[in-house]
Amino acid sequence: MRAATPRPWWRRPHVVGPVLAVVAVLLAVSMVRTLTGTEALTGSGVVGATLRLAVPIGLAGLSGLWSERAGVANLGIEGMMIIGTVCGAWAGYAYGVWAGVLAGVVGGVLAGLLHAVVTVTFGVDQVVCGVAVNILAVGVARFLCVVAFNGLPGAGATQSPPVRGTIGTISLPVLAGGWGTPDLLGRLEQTHWFLLSDAGGILRGFLHDVSWFTVVAVALVLGSVLVLWHTAFGLRLRAAGEHPAAADSLGVPVQRMRYWAVLVSGGLAGLAGSYLVTVASNVYREGQTGGRGFIGLAAMIFGNWRPAGTVGGALLFGYADALQLRQSTAVHVLILLAAVLLWMAAIVGLRRRPRLSGVMALLGMTAFAVFQTTDAVPTQLVYATPYLATLLVLVTTAQRLRMPAYVGVPYRRGGA
Repeated sequence: MRAATPRPWWRRPHVVGPVLAVVAVLLAVSMVRTLTGTEALTGSGVVGATLRLAVPIGLAGLSGLWSERAGVANLGIEGMMIIGTVCGAWAGYAYGVWAGVLAGVVGGVLAGLLHAVVTVTFGVDQVVCGVAVNILAVGVARFLCVVAFNGLPGAGATQSPPVRGTIGTISLPVLAGGWGTPDLLGRLEQTHWFLLSDAGGILRGFLHDVSWFTVVAVALVLGSVLVLWHTAFGLRLRAAGEHPAAADSLGVPVQRMRYWAVLVSGGLAGLAGSYLVTVASNVYREGQTGGRGFIGLAAMIFGNWRPAGTVGGALLFGYADALQLRQSTAVHVLILLAAVLLWMAAIVGLRRRPRLSGVMALLGMTAFAVFQTTDAVPTQLVYATPYLATLLVLVTTAQRLRMPAYVGVPYRRGGA
């Protein structure tokens, strides 16, 4: 019997779909950029800012993915990030920037261990425990600041002294001008040609002046894909979240798998926190996480509990946040919002949801009308753009989401 011939990549829906989506988005953004003259839409500066803003969100989303794939809901990611920031700031000030990164991971792991003991061993409601971790982390961070930073120059109960050293950056040679070589993508971006310069600007944003921390984050995403979907350990871990009783009957140590998952989750959240005090800034400030842990969870849901989708959700939010310049002149972004809304209305309409499609089409036309008749928009609307974009995407993708079957359900051997 002849073995089945593998289908070429252009006949695989899970490959062709994302490729077509990327091409469609690139065409739409290029058209908007050409019509409005808003070069920042696809500029390498905005794309680079997008990447920097997306890293902590993506790591937080990856943190939630590890935990929830094993069946443990982790709403305490925000609190674990807070512990990571203060631990990273302390070690970064005392021993240097990379020590701060490592200390942030350790702090997140300790917070994850607390969550694992309470939820996995004692079976406490996972949502309640996650909320408690967030509340506890705020108080612990203030206490640690008072103990570690009071009396130091430029520091106090809500702020650390500057971290010693910086994490360097890298640019790809030839394409992005690294090591004194030509910057081909930069030259292509400056031509302002339709589609080609847009593609050049976007690629340059991902390849020019990229922090080594970002390189580590990308490696962690690829490593998560490899471990969770291509190893026996990953299969056992995911089985603990899909059907723990069946996995237990086959010899999978469900409780141990859940412990490992929550510890890795805490480490990733702590790493996201350490990014905020070593790359995004060089000091710790109270409230520095700014809800990124919860936004990371939204990115994870948008990505359907998969690493690639989670990264896409993080980049979406990062782009929406980078694009608005905190100025009323960001009115040009309204036409992009109109294009996104009309595109989503078409997608929802094809899925036979006429009411939601009509609402989105109406909102899209309203945004376009405001763009035509207005020279400025309120600053509050500009600040709300990233959150609005995330909400719209979650609404339109809700029908295709499938979480692990036993997320949030405590497991006891011999029980469910």
